[in-house]
Amino acid sequence: MAVGLAISSEGGQDYNGKITSFVVLSCIVAATGGLIFGYDLGISGGVTSMEPFLEKFFPKVYRKMKEDTHISNYCKFDSQLLTSFTSSLYIAGLIASLFASTVTKAFGRRASILVGGTAFLAGSALGGAALNIYMLIFGRVLLGVGIGFANQSVPLYLSEMAPPRHRGAFNIGYELCTAIGILAASLINYGTQKIKGGWGWRISLAMAAAPALILTLGALFLPETPNSIIQRSNDLQRAKQMLQRIRGTDDVEAEFDDLIKASSIAKTVNHPFKKIIQRKYRPQLVMAILIPFFLQVTGINVIGFYAPVLFRTIKLSESTSLLMSAVVTGGIGTLSTIISMILVDKLGRKVLFLVGGIQMLAAQVMIGSIMENQLGDQGGFSKGNAYLILVLICVYVAGFAVSWGPLGFLVPSEIFPLEIRSAGQSINVAVGFLFTFLIAQTFLAMLCHFKSGIFFFFGGWVVVMTTFVHFFLPETKNVPIEQMDKVWGEHWFWKKIVGEISEESKIQEAI
Repeated sequence: MAVGLAISSEGGQDYNGKITSFVVLSCIVAATGGLIFGYDLGISGGVTSMEPFLEKFFPKVYRKMKEDTHISNYCKFDSQLLTSFTSSLYIAGLIASLFASTVTKAFGRRASILVGGTAFLAGSALGGAALNIYMLIFGRVLLGVGIGFANQSVPLYLSEMAPPRHRGAFNIGYELCTAIGILAASLINYGTQKIKGGWGWRISLAMAAAPALILTLGALFLPETPNSIIQRSNDLQRAKQMLQRIRGTDDVEAEFDDLIKASSIAKTVNHPFKKIIQRKYRPQLVMAILIPFFLQVTGINVIGFYAPVLFRTIKLSESTSLLMSAVVTGGIGTLSTIISMILVDKLGRKVLFLVGGIQMLAAQVMIGSIMENQLGDQGGFSKGNAYLILVLICVYVAGFAVSWGPLGFLVPSEIFPLEIRSAGQSINVAVGFLFTFLIAQTFLAMLCHFKSGIFFFFGGWVVVMTTFVHFFLPETKNVPIEQMDKVWGEHWFWKKIVGEISEESKIQEAI
């Protein structure tokens, strides 16, 4: 399979190439790194709501649910130990992502993907076999290490392997796998919670080994990216042959020349974490910090928390509520991610960010307003309002899955020059884990105190992030990854910061 095309940036020089079966297969294998991330996101919420699991590891939460019938709807799961179980993964992922920068730069993108898959495989085994809370949390720490390495390396791998004109679609394959992982995990939870004997949660946790095994075995056969080959060695011939193979043509001189120029700069940088704080990298550093922060304050967590509750309100059983929540929200999320893949390289990143932001904001305001008027501490929804909120949740999930869900990973992976790429992506992932941890630590307490106001809280952040993207994020559609520095020099605001920097001056400043 090979589709011929001329790969070009808007206003830039053409890159020749084809979409070959080799690059498609390589990117599909790498994108399965999203499966481990999605599976963990989907499995954790379901397992922590299973009564046998809570009774064994979190008895205080279990007793509170069973005995305190007057507890607020918003405060049922407010437990510091339960929060620590959830959050341990994010701290491990934060630390691992910083170490992953060194591994990715020194040993290649494939090596980091392999480490991520192996760590996640070990964590899933420990989780499934856990006999006490210490085994459970240690297993979750290993899962965090796996996700930290995968989140750092897979988006970089996809952005470097993909043809520039289709980089968005290829990269969003990672988020698509994440959505599939969430859906699969939710369906598995639905099946395992029906197992008599109270050990179904072990299957749910141990089944994380399946996507980890796919990623680990696949990583053994993945080709390294030409960008990484050039960065790590002087074997230009090998890098050129790989570039010719993934582009499906011998005429790759324009792209190869850009890779050599980028590599010549990168090899002069010995301390990329020190380098990235320089003024000329200020736009990339700001995006590496704010985009993952904004992603965590979209409000997707609160939506995921309430979906099963709403299905129970319309007189479905607990197990059916979990199933319907998984199928409806997971199915819409997966479908919307596919739509994002189709549109991202045609309409551009900014259009999807803005449309998705407006859609999420409208849904959050309406949901918050209905809950403010209808749901008290011990009350419930009318069936009509429950159906309306479910529709609005679907609108919200669709908006998130077409915008911040996939683009929160895509944009940071494509904006860094080669000399700081690995460090920049590590900062991006680490910041994401940091704020995921903070949200996880505070979300249940916030829910307990803010009540319905939590929808307006996150809605306010959606206004901020949508405004920021409109004014400060340049469009990166169709721009070759090694020419990305040009978009900052042409942006109305960032050109005041970075100015016009020639290739020669960049090399001199890098020394």
